[in-house]
Amino acid sequence: METVSNISYNKLWKLLIDRKMKKKDLIAATKLSSAVIAKMGRDETVHLDTLIKICRVLHCKLDDIVDINTTEEVR
Repeated sequence: METVSNISYNKLWKLLIDRKMKKKDLIAATKLSSAVIAKMGRDETVHLDTLIKICRVLHCKLDDIVDINTTEEVR
């Protein structure tokens, strides 16, 4: 069996909306590149350091900004 992980940053985008922030505001506050934010917009993996930086700026926990759904795939 192979384990497949699906990452979703929907919680982050909802948190930004709740705080009336745009992605460009997040880029400015975290000093992350727009390419990293674009990867997140496509639900691609990013470095844990990136997620920690976002959590520090937004004063939140990791599970406030990301969902990791793991399923086991049958061969």
